[in-house]
Amino acid sequence: MPADRSAEPPAEDLPEDLTRLAALHGVATSYRPSPERTVSASATAVTLALAALGVDTSGPGAVRAALAARESEVRGRLLPPTVVRWDGGGTPAALADLPAGTRLRVDTEQGECRDGAGRLPTGVHRLTATAPDGRTAEAHLIVAPARLPTPAARSHGLLVQLYSLLSRRSWGMGDLGDLGELAAWAGRALGAGFVQVNPLHAAVPGAPTDPSPYRPSSRRFPDPVHLRIEDVPEFAYVGDPERARTLRERAGRLREDVLDKGALIDRDAVGELKREALELLHEVPLGPGRRAAYCDYLAEQGAALEDHATWCALAEVHGSDWHRWPEGLRDPRSADTDRARRELMHRVDFHSRLTWLTDTQLTAAQRTAREAGMPVGIVHDLAVGVHPRGADSWAQQEYFAAGMSVGAPPDAFNSRGQDWGLPPWRPDRLADCGYAPFRELLRGLFRYAGALRVDHVMGLFRLWWVPEGHPPTEGTYVHYDAEAMLAVLVLEAARAGAVVIGEDLGTVEPGVREALRERGVLGTSVLWFERDWAGDGRPLPPERWRADCLATATTHDLPSTAARLAGEHVELRYRLGLLTRPLEEERAEAAADTAEWIDVLARLGLLHGTGGDTGTPAEEAEIQAVHRFLLRTPARMVGIWLPDAVGDRRPQNLPGTWDQYPNWRLPVADAEGRPVTLEDLAASPRLHALIDAVREGGGDRDG
Repeated sequence: MPADRSAEPPAEDLPEDLTRLAALHGVATSYRPSPERTVSASATAVTLALAALGVDTSGPGAVRAALAARESEVRGRLLPPTVVRWDGGGTPAALADLPAGTRLRVDTEQGECRDGAGRLPTGVHRLTATAPDGRTAEAHLIVAPARLPTPAARSHGLLVQLYSLLSRRSWGMGDLGDLGELAAWAGRALGAGFVQVNPLHAAVPGAPTDPSPYRPSSRRFPDPVHLRIEDVPEFAYVGDPERARTLRERAGRLREDVLDKGALIDRDAVGELKREALELLHEVPLGPGRRAAYCDYLAEQGAALEDHATWCALAEVHGSDWHRWPEGLRDPRSADTDRARRELMHRVDFHSRLTWLTDTQLTAAQRTAREAGMPVGIVHDLAVGVHPRGADSWAQQEYFAAGMSVGAPPDAFNSRGQDWGLPPWRPDRLADCGYAPFRELLRGLFRYAGALRVDHVMGLFRLWWVPEGHPPTEGTYVHYDAEAMLAVLVLEAARAGAVVIGEDLGTVEPGVREALRERGVLGTSVLWFERDWAGDGRPLPPERWRADCLATATTHDLPSTAARLAGEHVELRYRLGLLTRPLEEERAEAAADTAEWIDVLARLGLLHGTGGDTGTPAEEAEIQAVHRFLLRTPARMVGIWLPDAVGDRRPQNLPGTWDQYPNWRLPVADAEGRPVTLEDLAASPRLHALIDAVREGGGDRDG
């Protein structure tokens, strides 16, 4: 479907000085929505992006002065702020271009001081260069493994939004106890190699809470709403047992509302109830061993955790939008903030302990998964950004581009572009500090992740910046040092022994997938999108799929397989007024697409025993055939969307909607919309039949 070109900004000729200045700062002046077409960025988008990077573009004279200053800086510097060296690779260009006779010294992360930059341990080191003319420069030197190892054997696993997976022990939404139970059961009974969940990052508090897990307050720390309260050891010693019993009764009513009465998941109600329980728990002294473990955690996390807990404490007093706080508190390093932190130390400790408790249960879930035989375990999800009013944007505001939001340009699926409302990181500030915030973020997540899915992995290379107050069509791309971002990702994943999966669906800049594959980062392939786009457009034969990927039938943003097979996704979008073409046209296209895939499945002999009294109902047989097809591909990982296993019809998220559809609030349900508990899943004949089809198809064989 072609994009509505009337929505694109008109092409305009940018002044040469502005174009050169933009290039020196990584700001694009055009983009290519398709190989045969180039669209110019507006002067407004370019100048505002440069301004967000601290460049004065207030007039032609300012542009000329900024250009001259930048060119002089680049010519005169010995080293860029960050240099990357791949282990076993050649000399980085930044070092090869140094003047002859330049002396190099490396102070390694491990505490050694070395002359020269030859064979070095992996890590982030300090590099000092001294030129023959006396000039000196310092840079961060990232030495990373050349690539991540490929998973040793193919595995299949489950994909689920954790909040949607309720058990008969949940407090109104799925929790980390449920995740541990799911992992133990899936690993031992289903032969699964992994369980992938949604981002479990800390949400912005308030009522109503933003339900999207992709707009968190902090990506660095998890959300205590996911805690299994009864699994916290101190819960057994609460001083008011009657109140504890009342809390459990209220939790039972929340659970019954969802499972038995058809209510939506109420994250706010769950959060409020768990907060009451956690306040009680905080009154219980930690035993000596637990106290020592907590103190170790505080020391390990350092200032980052203190900042996060301070933001949480201040938000209780002043609200969750730090832009509206008293001016002195908007700066995390101010004297006012330091004084407020001391005054609120009890609350800072409360939020620090909650973060520690959540970390311990996340770590326990991964340990349970590995003990159940999973080679990977829990696959966590890294959101592309953070909420502009949240903890990270307050604590790390010097690293974010003020007045900018991440989004997407117009494309074939959205002619108006997208604004995701997430402030982007400044590439210059990241380079200046050796990517410290990114390193800390990854290190925190890899504490309890067997693998990490990186949402919109193309953001390691470039992001579409939308100026505040402007539509997404008036944005432009800003480039990041992809080699440095990748080096940090590979370094931290290798240290943790973890797999990395990049979500690379949609329009991808040429060379991105190749760069990711070279470093051992897996991609994401969804069946319905895998066609021979460079040829006849027909479904891509399984043997032509890439091996370095996680292959699935659907995702949380797409229709369930049952809904797609029946065309119900078109009817849903029609009821919500989201279609851009006549209903009959959309129906016909969807039916033709499905029929083409069913024909492929039949020709490959993957449809077994369908129809009447001869075997499996047609829908179940087709879903099984879809997964048999995935097992025919060379994909290293094959994911099963857990709702597909019981015939759920509803997507967890319907892009383009806000209050028209209950995004992020639906429990896993069967084909009739009845919620299905974890206990029901474990006993489901339909689920076991699908898993049998997957295992018979070779889900665990070596690739």
